[in-house]
Amino acid sequence: MLGLHSLTGCAIDKGTALAADFEENWAGTPDVAKIHTTKNNTLPFKGTSTGTLILKDGTSADRVTKLVGEMREFVARHDKTTGRIAADGITFTVVADERRTGEVLALWRSLTADDRVSDADINDAPWKGATDRWRIEVTAVDATGAFTVFKDMYAKGDRHRPLAGVMVLRVRGPGLFVESDFNDGFPAEAIAAYEAVLAQYPVVGATLRRDAMSGSAVSIVVAKGVDRDRAGELARRAAPNLGAAVQVTSANAD
Repeated sequence: MLGLHSLTGCAIDKGTALAADFEENWAGTPDVAKIHTTKNNTLPFKGTSTGTLILKDGTSADRVTKLVGEMREFVARHDKTTGRIAADGITFTVVADERRTGEVLALWRSLTADDRVSDADINDAPWKGATDRWRIEVTAVDATGAFTVFKDMYAKGDRHRPLAGVMVLRVRGPGLFVESDFNDGFPAEAIAAYEAVLAQYPVVGATLRRDAMSGSAVSIVVAKGVDRDRAGELARRAAPNLGAAVQVTSANAD
C-alpha cells in the first residue's frame, strides 16, 4: 500500500492532501500545542497548503531554534507547502533558504525580547518573480512603542536587525499606524510631518501609510483645543512633497 506522502503528488485535491500530510508529519511533536493548516485546491491535481505549528507557552528559544531547523528541512522537501511557526506571540514563515531562515529566527528572538511588542507576523511574500521578499506586521503596546519599533526595524545594527528584501513593514499601536512607503523604504516625509506636529502639540491618533497617488499619506488627529490650522501648517511644511496627502484634524471636529 502507498502511504499518504507518496499520494500527495497525484491527489485530485492536492491542497487537501498536502495539509493532511503536514498534520501527519508533525502530529505528536513535543512542545507543539496545536497544528493549523489551510488548503488551496487550485485545479485538479494542483494545489498548495500552509501549515502552522503553534507552540506551547514557555517553549525555550533553543527548542524553537531546533524546530525551525526541522521545519526548514521539511519545506525544502515539500515545495508546495508553506511552513510557519507561532511562538511567544510572533508567527513567522520558515523558508528553505538557510540564510533567510536564519535572519527570520534572529528577528523572532529580538521581537520576543522587546517589551514594546505585543505580537507580530513575518510572512514570506514573493512578488513579481522576486522570491526574497517579506511582509512584516507588528503590534506594539502603545503609539510611542509603535513609532520606536518602526524606526528600529530600519536602523541597521540597532535593536532589530532588518531583514533583506522587505516588501512592506507595518507597525501599529493604540493611536498610531505606520507603514513603509511604495519604494519599500523608510517614509521619511510622512514621519517628518508626524514628528513636527508631535513636538508642538498632543496627538491622539495618526496614520502614516501608503497612498496610490502620492506614494504616502498622512492623517494626524490632534487633541481637543489644539490650533488645527497651525498644526496642519507645521505638518505640510515638514513634508512639502506630499501636499494634499497630509491631513490634520481635531479630536473635537464634527
